[in-house]
Amino acid sequence: MSEQTKDVPLNYEQARAELASVVERLEAGGTSLEESLALWERGEELAVICQRWLDGARARIDATRQDPTG
Repeated sequence: MSEQTKDVPLNYEQARAELASVVERLEAGGTSLEESLALWERGEELAVICQRWLDGARARIDATRQDPTG
């Protein structure tokens, strides 16, 4: 990931796509231990981002269900 895109928030689809790419690279093997660890750490970050998006979506759905005018 470049420094330019490092601080740009990812939407759910971007985070999920990058996470899938990280998993694919880890499963393919052939990377050094250091690179594998960096990929794993990035994957953990992306999983957290995805979970936050999903939690937010769930909260919005729950709020809509509780609003009788919604």
